[in-house]
Amino acid sequence: MSIPPAAGSPTLDEVARVAGVSRATASRAINGGQRVSARAQSAVDLAVRTLGYVPNPAARSLVTRRTDSIAVLVPEPDDRVFSDPFFAGTLRGVNRVLSERDIQLVLLLARPGADTARTLRYLTNRHVDGAIVTSHHRDDRLAEHLADIGLPCVFGGRPWTGGDRVAYVDVDNAAGEREATELLIARGCRRIGTVAGPTDMTAAADRLAGWRQAMAEAGLPTDAVEHGDFTEDSGVVATRALMERHPDLDGLVVASDLMAAGALKVLAELGRRVPDDIAVIGFDDLGVAERTTPPLTTVRQPVVEMAERATRLLLERVDGVDGSHPVRIVIPPTVVKRDSA
Repeated sequence: MSIPPAAGSPTLDEVARVAGVSRATASRAINGGQRVSARAQSAVDLAVRTLGYVPNPAARSLVTRRTDSIAVLVPEPDDRVFSDPFFAGTLRGVNRVLSERDIQLVLLLARPGADTARTLRYLTNRHVDGAIVTSHHRDDRLAEHLADIGLPCVFGGRPWTGGDRVAYVDVDNAAGEREATELLIARGCRRIGTVAGPTDMTAAADRLAGWRQAMAEAGLPTDAVEHGDFTEDSGVVATRALMERHPDLDGLVVASDLMAAGALKVLAELGRRVPDDIAVIGFDDLGVAERTTPPLTTVRQPVVEMAERATRLLLERVDGVDGSHPVRIVIPPTVVKRDSA
């Protein structure tokens, strides 16, 4: 049942009459359909402006088969999403680009593994035109699932599997952690540990690989490793365990600034001066590093820029630009020096 227009509002029939075309042609011209001549399109456009006609979004959707909405899929618990500045930066970058096109952002939160089936049903039913996936895990297999259903998608970060089938935008995590470790080595540190991220995420695996590479090339031991989950609390737990096993550490490379903030708290409790007794470097530079004591030397990950590039890449695919060859954009990191190293 259609909803009648408000009193005094111009109707589609009036637009068609003024433009001198059929109602069906006027509808296609207004809603972006095909099979409309340039002359008819021009006449309808003029009639719309003259009458002040406002198109019906539902009618447009039926013609174009577009929802004018993009999903940001985050396979993480709610408390992580709303407390980690990484996600705030990602959403800010995505929304900045979507707002330019008057496209709605739809946030889909899915606990790792638990909500995958429900989320995939939603995406398979095409409630959105495409999806940006961030903070994904090994067991999600989201790249393969989304490629199978043919939904345009771009991943924020390299997927663990299926990376040859989807586009993604990432920072060179291995290079960033390698440069951070080399900075500590150049400083004179010789007993360098690391608080790595979760073992089921490519960003964490790549950062750990970068640390191992720098240590191996310098002929230094790679036994001082503990894992966290990118949260501050996990940085506290991991650093305590690390310092209990290796109290002689004089350098610490941490895979996120939130975990590094936790590490600094533990070192302060232990009476270890930073950077005099032990130098510390984090990863992200999303605001946390500037507020720690001391301010944190870190590897900058340009999250907002990465999200903007991922969104523009996705919109190209939604608009029908050739997406047969998945694009992979890897952004070089930079080390931001402050007082902790």
